[in-house]
Amino acid sequence: QVQLVESGGGLVQPGGSLRLSCAASGFTLDDYSIGWFRQAPGKEREGVSCIGSTYGITYYADSVKGRFTISRDSAKYTVYLQMNSLKPEDTAVYYCAADSIGGSCTPTPYDYDYWGQGTRVTVSS
Repeated sequence: QVQLVESGGGLVQPGGSLRLSCAASGFTLDDYSIGWFRQAPGKEREGVSCIGSTYGITYYADSVKGRFTISRDSAKYTVYLQMNSLKPEDTAVYYCAADSIGGSCTPTPYDYDYWGQGTRVTVSS
């Protein structure tokens, strides 16, 4: 049974950092592309970052490029999203998702088969 569990969200001041974790089970992590998405109130879910299965090629949305870093620890079955220089506009529920097609990753939510329950990130002073 495929399961994804996010953790690491919370309240942080602007300019601060958080590291989100996505713990995977029920599948071989290296065979799937993993994406991080976020959804703010009243907005559509958007792709933030993803990492492909084969060569670990990464993608970042323009809004987070240079501030966020995605990484994968296959031995721990975990994908991380390091978020630095956080801004109030980063406030959202963050989700990780798995794409069974693998290969290069995509920032399109509809391409992903499995989703976690989300972890809330609030950036506020």
